[in-house]
Amino acid sequence: MPSIARSERAALTDLLDSVGPDAPTLCTGWTTRDLAAHLAMRERRMDAVGGIAVPVLAGHAESVRREYAGRRYPDLVALVRGGPPFWSAFAVPGVDRIANTTEYFVHHEDVRRAQPGWAPRSLHSRVQDALWAAVTARGKLAYRSVPCGVLLQRPGGQTARVRDGEPAVTVAGEPAELLLHAFGRRGHALVDVSGPVDAVASMHGTDINA
Repeated sequence: MPSIARSERAALTDLLDSVGPDAPTLCTGWTTRDLAAHLAMRERRMDAVGGIAVPVLAGHAESVRREYAGRRYPDLVALVRGGPPFWSAFAVPGVDRIANTTEYFVHHEDVRRAQPGWAPRSLHSRVQDALWAAVTARGKLAYRSVPCGVLLQRPGGQTARVRDGEPAVTVAGEPAELLLHAFGRRGHALVDVSGPVDAVASMHGTDINA
């Protein structure tokens, strides 16, 4: 059985081919061409990939991404579909699962949910369990700026506290939806946020992004 990262990569690239280079995404200001350029650059330009997370390096990363965006769109999608070259850090055994499971799941949904008539997918329990592990691991980073406690809850009642503090809010939903919420896709994540009114308001007023 292919890994989740590989399955999501394949599904995303098929979707990129289907919708074309100018379709919207949930990544603010990015079309599908821009997103494909980001993914291709990320696995091939180790000199630029740090700029994705480090603000002082962001200018160089954006310059390189724009270079990739200037390529023919079918070639760009083919680069993403083919995966990292052998010399890339992302080709090291195990790195694909660690670094790309959430990356490709979230970006697949970025394209899916930006299109008219989207609906949530029915995901295998194996996938939901993996996404639950991912969101509970990254939750402390995602919700670090929220001025209240945060509990995540999946169907069945399993919870994970990802930020200490009182009062606390509970963000409930399938792990896939919780992951999208943690990655800042709040307007398209099917979750229920409950708790004291002031705490819920503080959650809604805070930028969230894992």
